Amino acid sequence: MRFLLSFLLAVAFFCPLSPAQAAQTWEQVGQHIHEATAAAMEKYAAGDVEGAKKGVNDVYYAIYEKDGLEMTIRNTVAAKNANLTEYQFNKLKKAMSEGRPLNEVQAEADKVLEMIDFDIGILSRKGGPSGGWASFWPAFVILLREGVEAILVLVAIIAYLNRAGHLKYLSTVYNWAIGGIVASFATAYISSVLLESAQTGASRELIEGVTALIAVVVLLSTSAWMSSKAQGNEWKKYIEGMVAGTISTGKLRALGFAAFLAVYREGAEVVLFYQALFNNAAGDIEMIWLGFAAGCVVLALLFFLIQRGALRIPLRPFFLATSALMFVLAVSFTGGGIEALQEAGVVSMTLVEGIPVPTIDLLGIYPTYETLVPQLALILAAVIAVFYKRRPNVSAA
Repeated sequence: MRFLLSFLLAVAFFCPLSPAQAAQTWEQVGQHIHEATAAAMEKYAAGDVEGAKKGVNDVYYAIYEKDGLEMTIRNTVAAKNANLTEYQFNKLKKAMSEGRPLNEVQAEADKVLEMIDFDIGILSRKGGPSGGWASFWPAFVILLREGVEAILVLVAIIAYLNRAGHLKYLSTVYNWAIGGIVASFATAYISSVLLESAQTGASRELIEGVTALIAVVVLLSTSAWMSSKAQGNEWKKYIEGMVAGTISTGKLRALGFAAFLAVYREGAEVVLFYQALFNNAAGDIEMIWLGFAAGCVVLALLFFLIQRGALRIPLRPFFLATSALMFVLAVSFTGGGIEALQEAGVVSMTLVEGIPVPTIDLLGIYPTYETLVPQLALILAAVIAVFYKRRPNVSAA
């Protein structure tokens, strides 16, 4: 598969073969966070609010994220812990923006440090950032988690083209996917290597958030279109209305763009996560590459099995299942996109308290009102649309 081969080559090119520097222990990363947070608080005490907020951004983007602690906590401890820590960083900056008394702002800072120290303690008991399988599993899980979403979108597009008899356009979709690989890794390279300022992290989150929300629009439109073709007669009308062996340029571009966005968003995250893994590998590079290779094998197998299964089911179940899949991905991308914008500081973050909302990265579920409300609105709209579509037509009565 051409796009998978391009993915492997891109990762091999952009990820270093050895750590760029001596790997830090998580305790050293934690100490760095403590020192940088103390420096930010000193600026706040001196009346430099903007400098203090920038210092907090430095802690989050240039240490907590860049040194791989956030990613490791998310994959090794609990995704919820990482999200709650992110929320606490936002509370700290909000307290600074509101000009609250020094003791109140310090309390928010202490809470951030307490949460980070707690997670570092768990990581230390699990053996730290290195050590055989401790390096293998994050590499494997990261690639698998990010790759599955892209594969689901690509499989749906490829299956549609096969169903419609437009095999000659598969190369166009693959080219768009390869373009997504190139763009995602180029973005990651520019963000992490050429632009070393702390604001790079915020810019990257902004790009990811906007990309995800654009993908939502494309996925929803594709889901609605496929749902409309679920009836056999509708599909027949569509095929008969097509010029033999052709497809509308607009539809082809939309499908290609969906493939591009699916790969672009996930590819950039994979490279950035792997850079953090290598920086904290403590020489255990082989296990990271082994985890990467295992992830590639599993993704290739999943792609083969899902694609074969999609091509063998009857038309109506195929379109209904594909439409539902596109909608689920749209809901997931909505949550993930807004969450990325929250990390970039563009969207506010209001934690849902009193209700046990789980954190599920794969489904884009996070315990904040800003992510959950739009997702619930999409689900409600889908329920209303299905109910309206199934309502008996009484206009002729």
